[in-house]
This record gives sequence, C-alpha cells and structure tokens, in this order.
Amino acid sequence: MAEMIKDSLYYAKILLFGEYGIIEDSMGLSIPYHFFKGSFDFAVIPTEFQRNSNESIRAFVSHLHSLEAQGELPCKFDFARIQHDLDAGLYFDSSIPQGFGVGSSGALVAAVYNQYAVNPIVQGDIMVKDNLNLLKSTLAKLESFFHGKSSGLDPLICYLNLPILIKGQGDLGTVGIPTENAEGKGAIFLMNSGSPGKTQNMVSIFLNKLKDDGFRNMVKTQLKKQNDDCVKSFLKGDVTQLFGHLKGLSQLLLDNFRPMIPDHFEQVWRQGIESGAYYLKLCGSGGGGFILGFTQDFEKAESLLKEHKLQVIYKM
Repeated sequence: MAEMIKDSLYYAKILLFGEYGIIEDSMGLSIPYHFFKGSFDFAVIPTEFQRNSNESIRAFVSHLHSLEAQGELPCKFDFARIQHDLDAGLYFDSSIPQGFGVGSSGALVAAVYNQYAVNPIVQGDIMVKDNLNLLKSTLAKLESFFHGKSSGLDPLICYLNLPILIKGQGDLGTVGIPTENAEGKGAIFLMNSGSPGKTQNMVSIFLNKLKDDGFRNMVKTQLKKQNDDCVKSFLKGDVTQLFGHLKGLSQLLLDNFRPMIPDHFEQVWRQGIESGAYYLKLCGSGGGGFILGFTQDFEKAESLLKEHKLQVIYKM
C-alpha cells in the first residue's frame, strides 16, 4: 500500500482567469502547474514538517468524520485504512507553497479523495453526464475545511491534472489550450509577493463587498466582460486581443480589489499598466502569495521588475 501511495503525484494549479468572478458566474480557466507537486509518503523518524503534515491530515480526517456523522459527507471513505496509514507515519510530501494561490490544499484534498474514497470518480468517467460537476461539488465540500467556502475547482484540477474551462455556474469541461511558443518573447509568469495570503479572509472581504450594490454590479458586468474576453482571446491564441483585454482587467482589479493587492505592489502594478510592458492580476484570492503577470516582452518586464523573482509558467 505504501508503494501505491508513493507512486501518485498531485500537481499545483494556476487559475489563469476567473478569480472572484467565477463566484458571480464569470468564465474561469485553470491549468495544472507541474513545477510544484506533492505525494503521500511515510515517515520513519518524522521531522517537524512531516509531523505537522501528519497532524494536518488527522485534523482534515476528523472533519470528514464529523461530516459523516451529520450525514453531509458526499462520498464514503475507508476511514480504517486512513487511520492505519496515519499511525504508520503518513504525511503529504509537498513542494506547493501554502497560501500562495497555487492549490496547496487542493492537492491534499485530491490526494485524500484519490487514495481513500470508496469508489472515487476516475478520470475515465468524467465525460459521463454530470460526473464532472458531481466530482467538483464533492471536492468543494471536502476542501471547505481549509477555506470555509470552496468552489471545488482547485482540487478538481489537482485531481484530474487537466486544464478546466468554466463557462458559467455548473457548466464546465476539460479544454485544450494553445501550444506554447518556445521561441516566443512573451510569457505568463508568477511574481512572489514574499508572504502568504489568507484565502478565507480574502473571500470574506469579497463577500462583504458584494453586499454593496455598486460593487456587485461592477463584478457582474465590467469584471465579467473583461475576464470572459481574456479567456476567449487566450483560447483563440489571439495575443494582440488578449493584451488589450488584460490591460482593462488589470486596471479594474487595481481600482476595485485593493485589499487583495499587497500594499508594496500597488506601484509595481500601476507601472505595468502605464508602461504597457506587463500586466498584473491576482493569482487565486490574493492578499499575498503569488501575483500573475502577462507580458509580450519578457526580457523588458524582467528588467523593470528586477527586484522581484519572476517564474515563467507559459511562453507565448
């Protein structure tokens, strides 16, 4: 059993478009990111990291037990086997940074579901009617332990290891994305803000702001349009059109999502819009973690952002 567990890898994810908007029916596009990954393993003499991971899984499993007791667990788990493995030193050996918007909790949820759910929905069955939505809602219920509220998208990407396109509430499917241009000057990149964000806090701020009619109207109209236009032009491979929409999206986020943009990045964010050299957007819930950047000239963007560590995730 230990060997089977060790063989399965769960990758990070990046929500290219759709943060916050998908809560209000915008499109979303999320892709696996193979630079960061996690897998189950067993510790013989546990380090502090391994011990903390084991305790975190125990707390999660305890939450699943309580859901079962309330009749709210969306699928059955082999709790006896989980307990046996936890006592044998099970931990999640992960390089996915926590609180950086790239799916650390999603990967763990995907791993627990894949290894310990009884009759999990497997990749070969996701094209069966409603299975993809059922899987997403199941994983959302499980991940709510970590964030208070979850769309289920992060663990879904981590579980399937496929790009997912959300067209609207309840309408999602796998999608092919344009092939990278290895020789291209442009790039999508991650910029490290230097500190983790707290997803639950950021989502709470957003939900409170939605109570304001003006903000909610902006999300349902302006944010949805800019975001959806970005998704469509990216999937078409229309780079010129994409960067026109990205400028508008970056400005809209700067004007309306200030709590989610770390203070010391406001000027860097504005510099990108004014120079046209790059455009920044949130990566996940914001408040810290990674910031997502888009540029048609990576060398130029890297020069302007030389004080920050950039990580290319896609060349275009």
